Amino acid sequence: MAVIASTRPAARGLGVAVGALVAAGALAVGVATAPLGRDFPLFWAFGLAFGFVLQRSRFCFASAFRDLFLFGGSATLKGILAGMAVASVGFALLESKMVALPGFGLLPPEAHLFPLGLHLVVGGVLFGIGMSLAGGCVSGTLYRLGEGYAASYVALLGILAGLGLAAHTWGFWWERTISTGPVVWLPAYLGYAGALAVTLLGLAAVWVTLEVVEARRGFGGRAFPAAAVAAAAGAAGSSPGALSGPEPAGQVLRRRTAELGRRLFRDGWPVLVGGLLLGILNVYLYTAHMPWGVTGELSRWAVKLYALVGLEPGPLPGADQLPGCTLTLGGSTLLSHSLMLDLGIVVGSLLAASLAGEFHWRLPRQRRRWVQSAAGGVLMGYGAAIAGGCTIGALFSAIPSLGLNGWLFGAALLVGAALGTRLVRRLA
Repeated sequence: MAVIASTRPAARGLGVAVGALVAAGALAVGVATAPLGRDFPLFWAFGLAFGFVLQRSRFCFASAFRDLFLFGGSATLKGILAGMAVASVGFALLESKMVALPGFGLLPPEAHLFPLGLHLVVGGVLFGIGMSLAGGCVSGTLYRLGEGYAASYVALLGILAGLGLAAHTWGFWWERTISTGPVVWLPAYLGYAGALAVTLLGLAAVWVTLEVVEARRGFGGRAFPAAAVAAAAGAAGSSPGALSGPEPAGQVLRRRTAELGRRLFRDGWPVLVGGLLLGILNVYLYTAHMPWGVTGELSRWAVKLYALVGLEPGPLPGADQLPGCTLTLGGSTLLSHSLMLDLGIVVGSLLAASLAGEFHWRLPRQRRRWVQSAAGGVLMGYGAAIAGGCTIGALFSAIPSLGLNGWLFGAALLVGAALGTRLVRRLA
């Protein structure tokens, strides 16, 4: 990507000023929507928080799989696993309050439980290929909009196009596989303790596998360069306290406050921290209404855009019976809770990027990147529609929902990402 970055104090000061304006605008939106219902500013706040964490930790599922297949590194994937583990504990507690006695045909409302079947496999593979081509998943596309990535805007258009195409073929998938697929909710067979134990053990097994992959690829256990160690030692030895005695209390407070601000708003966050925070936010979002998902709202806008050009799809049989990020025709109103959540991700990312001085308009250097982004977006949109969500709704929120569908989608996603990574390397 063509990026012109600057670390000059003047540039950082401008970023802080822009960030302050974005924060003021975000606050104004929350206040303006409060009279419409308390959930509107609540979902807006959640969206801002999700976007801020995604941007600060550079948390993207596409890069997680790319790094694994290209370099053997799994830091982001481990962040994903950590977030799902935290969410699994929280979801299990919440679901035990919703359905006290699992196993009698009752399912917790809004949990991301989707029927098993060929649609999950096809959707996962298509999504994995698509996110590799586009260079970002759906949530990654949204937060990169706030960073100024032009290709992400093209990818978003592709996602909407793919969702609309899936709406036109929904009847095929519903009749042949979705309507007849079983919904496997683990607590109905193992109880809550057993389902949670199996889920956490499964996540731990994946973590151990990643450690083995890193060891074989020589990615883990690297020592810090000697120059970096020497520089750190030099910096420590030249601290004001070492040269001039103890610092005054006021100066210590100012220094520590500045250091905290730098760590929060300028330095990148570890992806493990990002994953844990996203998992915690997901649990709190579930307490408010539903687990995290993004493509359900996007499908509503996709259908509206298709209708503008006379291509509105017909009825979506059975879609209203399914939870999660399923296709929806939407309603006559423009404003919705999910819209506040999705737009909040973009604005939260813009706020974080501005404060860190990382917002820049980025144009692809190669023309094929435009095509890749659009094509990848179409595949992601179509795959997410028939699989009941993207890497957020069908994986990050599905596995903690204690359903088997998240694991099947994740396995298919892995295959698709491997194929997509190979395709990108050939195109390059």
